Amino acid sequence: MTVDLRSDTVTRPTPAMRAAMAAAEVGDDVYGEDPTVRRLERRVAALLGHEDALFFPTGSLANLVGVRLLVPPGAELLADCLAHVVRAELGGHAALGGVTTRTWTDGDPSRALDPEVPLRLMTPAAGPYLVSTAAVAVENTHNFGGGTVQAIEALERVRTGTREAGVAVHLDGARLWNARVATGVPLDRYGACADTVSVCLSKGLGAPVGSVLAASATRIQQARVLRKRYGGGMRQVGVLAAAGLHALDHHMVRLADDHRRARLLAERCAEAAPGCVDPGRVATNIVVVDTGRRPAAGIAAAAAAQGVLVAALGPTTLRLVTHLDIDDESTARAADVLAAALRRPVAA
Repeated sequence: MTVDLRSDTVTRPTPAMRAAMAAAEVGDDVYGEDPTVRRLERRVAALLGHEDALFFPTGSLANLVGVRLLVPPGAELLADCLAHVVRAELGGHAALGGVTTRTWTDGDPSRALDPEVPLRLMTPAAGPYLVSTAAVAVENTHNFGGGTVQAIEALERVRTGTREAGVAVHLDGARLWNARVATGVPLDRYGACADTVSVCLSKGLGAPVGSVLAASATRIQQARVLRKRYGGGMRQVGVLAAAGLHALDHHMVRLADDHRRARLLAERCAEAAPGCVDPGRVATNIVVVDTGRRPAAGIAAAAAAQGVLVAALGPTTLRLVTHLDIDDESTARAADVLAAALRRPVAA
């Protein structure tokens, strides 16, 4: 049996989730008439402490609209250089929204947020010669930083500093559920740190598709227009929203199991190749492994030959992601395979 650690997007709906989808009451969502969608949107808005929310087919589209609500064409979004919105969304913010980006690099491989860095970069009223900063994007948890949870104090400092400067904040919270479970910080406290917040239902929570954007009621009305303009208007989509509601009810608390299994993988990798990962910094469900002189693609291929799939993100970088479909037995098997691959002598 294959153990797929490439991402937490590879999960499949559980039988109970499929039953909830089959039983969902539906309507035309473009007209705002799908009762299951509205139930999901209101619930997520309440969890995040915002007035309203909107269901999207993908996290990239939710981020695209969330940022565009805050950043007019030609203005600037500040983000970490490894942020998903600038590295993994195919330039959509520039191509479709006319948004320019400026990024920071603070040398922290875990991508832990130093709030003073974006606050120093802001130029909110740059005049006729420089691009004006309209918003700052922060990511929690940080994907390419290895699932790092951003400290709530850092997020609140960014919120305070941006508000004083008249700059907005977008929170890419694709894995905010993981941050909540790892820290115990309430979701609405995280939500209070941003003007727009996107959360994903198809990653750690195991729904087949879907993200939700939360914001003020006025912004969500604008978001409906943008979603339709970008081709994201959906019809009887309550069958998908029902999966999201089921996930919120049944799959959030169990994220702690994913975090525990990720740490086990990190510990076994570190034992096999000391220094490749610091298990003490693995806080959630993502493990980033530095393969050193061993090509990451080679290790990924060797693991795949034994039924363990991992993602090679660069010449010497592997990413392992635990999720709903990974149990203790498959975690142990993957750990054995990866440890053996990391122990192999480096070719001269």
